[in-house]
Amino acid sequence: MGILYQDYLPEDLLPSLEKHFISGTVLVQAAPTYEETQYLLSLYERFEWIYGVVGWLDLASPAFPEQLDLLMKQQGIVGLRPMLQDIEKSDWILQEQVIDNLKLLINYNLPLDLLITERHIPYIEVLLETLPALRVVIDHLAKPVIDKNAFTKWQEDMDKLAKFPHVWCKLSGFMTLADSWEIAEFKPYIQYIVQAFGPSRIMFGSDWPVCLAGGSYEQALSIVTDNLPDSLSGLEIEQIFSMNAQSFYLLNER
Repeated sequence: MGILYQDYLPEDLLPSLEKHFISGTVLVQAAPTYEETQYLLSLYERFEWIYGVVGWLDLASPAFPEQLDLLMKQQGIVGLRPMLQDIEKSDWILQEQVIDNLKLLINYNLPLDLLITERHIPYIEVLLETLPALRVVIDHLAKPVIDKNAFTKWQEDMDKLAKFPHVWCKLSGFMTLADSWEIAEFKPYIQYIVQAFGPSRIMFGSDWPVCLAGGSYEQALSIVTDNLPDSLSGLEIEQIFSMNAQSFYLLNER
């Protein structure tokens, strides 16, 4: 894993946040384990600028309801993320047990981060038709292939998801989508997402520390700020970088 083969802790992120006047962040799980989720929650307890944790539980487990009840009794959980990109079956999320467990998220008003690629989109569309009240955010724009020949197909796929009012999208993960890149390459992708979802259903994500495999935190920020439509108002930019995350994850004031 190169540069990622080491520990990255809150103290390593803080200088980048302070440099860019970012008041805080939401931690998102990176391993499909309950233990990692508990570790992230321990960081939430220690650092006031960690506003919440998107954790992991096994959505296919019959024990999920009990585990979720216990997790929700702790402070800091603001969402869950199954690592669908690493699961071989593209339709894994449509299992009966998983659907039943996802209904519990609706009851808790707890959103779902979706770490997917384009192969998953037809099945996510079925999921959203089955559970229209489920609130989800698509991470990393569903990891498109950064190639002008593939853009139209990705755009058509994302149109299918954008039509659901409870689906949001994260502007994140750009630098690891291509072996080499220039900031301007991502402009059509970002401008399309702003148009399709609207400025009230998108949010910036740094993807730190994974972004370090392709660049820096500063570059992750610049890719989004430099490619947003000029027509956006100051309020709409504030939504993308702050207000929408607060709204989607129901963040409490610390």
